[in-house]
Amino acid sequence: MLTEPAAIMPIPGHIDPVPVPRVAVPRADGRLDLIGMPREQLRQVLADAGLDAKAAKLRAKQIWHWIYNRGATDFSVMTDIAKAQHPWLAERFVIGRPQVVEAQVSSDGTRKWLLRSDDAQDYEMVFIPDADRGTLCVSSQVGCTLNCRFCHTGTMRLVRNLTAGEIVGQVMLARDALGEWPSQPEGRMLTNIVMMGMGEPLYNFDAVRDALKLVMDGDGLALSKRRITLSTSGVVPMMARAGAEIGVNLAVSLHAVTKEVRDEIVPLNRKYGIEELLQACADYPGANNARRITFEYVMLKDKNDSDAEAYELVRLLKQYKLPAKVNLIPFNPWPGAPYDTSTPDRVRRFSDIIFEGGISAPVRTPRGRDIDAACGQLKTAAEKKSRAELDRLAEEKQAALG
Repeated sequence: MLTEPAAIMPIPGHIDPVPVPRVAVPRADGRLDLIGMPREQLRQVLADAGLDAKAAKLRAKQIWHWIYNRGATDFSVMTDIAKAQHPWLAERFVIGRPQVVEAQVSSDGTRKWLLRSDDAQDYEMVFIPDADRGTLCVSSQVGCTLNCRFCHTGTMRLVRNLTAGEIVGQVMLARDALGEWPSQPEGRMLTNIVMMGMGEPLYNFDAVRDALKLVMDGDGLALSKRRITLSTSGVVPMMARAGAEIGVNLAVSLHAVTKEVRDEIVPLNRKYGIEELLQACADYPGANNARRITFEYVMLKDKNDSDAEAYELVRLLKQYKLPAKVNLIPFNPWPGAPYDTSTPDRVRRFSDIIFEGGISAPVRTPRGRDIDAACGQLKTAAEKKSRAELDRLAEEKQAALG
């Protein structure tokens, strides 16, 4: 059988998965959105707008605190800034949030939001509450390019990368919805963030890094890097940079232990194979028994769920001496999906083999299935409703808010 040389193999996906950065579309009102700006940029835009150096530095510090510690969206609430300056700020700047087109709540408490950007692109985020934690699943791209065959999101076209402001804006919006301002380290519902929403985070590296720095800033959202997980399908060249420049927990969408099967269900495997991927995991900075790498493994009936594949998974993880945990994910079906869900007995047996090999392998309980919020199900509801209907919903929501 002839095989295509790796050097000229097309990258999977509808288009090149590393989109050319696009110039940000200016707001119609000409104002600058301050969400997503690091401190120095915030200081600079204030100086560019006419404040002297000393005033710009002071105002940047004050505005930063109000935005990221107290959740302010209006300059008029900033009591340590002179009232006379509020209109000047409001004319030039805005403290934005993603527009909420639709918000759904599952029977199990999972929440899903359909969000819209200023340039009318739609994306989703999900909040999963548990007894001892609350996890926000954050998107990094509008659509996805990887075409993983079990994943509904992967059937979408990649439209564009989200900006750092749009990424951190999801966290801000969730904090709004949960009433978790001012920011505080203890007693909050939103305790964890996973970059597991729409898109491949490592194909939008700079924006993801910059957004997570804002989330981890001790003077701002103040979420520990130990409570943040970045999930990748295996973009090997970017994994070392992620460890060095972001330093959060790593999750890897593995899903198979042979080249043949992983090539089929995670096409990126044709570019970066299993051995190369596992070596990058072994080299990931900060990985140890206290901070294990999580390997995501979706259970597909008669495709990747045999005893032999479970034993091979244990062998591979031990060969690379990986401090690992395996998350077994029952496949979440969607219309037209080419796979079926493994039976509960098969999943349990697969889990037992891995546990017997000395590696933790819990079975993830599907959450939010009834609102298509479970793993692999995110595919913006904009594709299920007409644009007119979505616009009507947005107008009704705005009218209800007054």
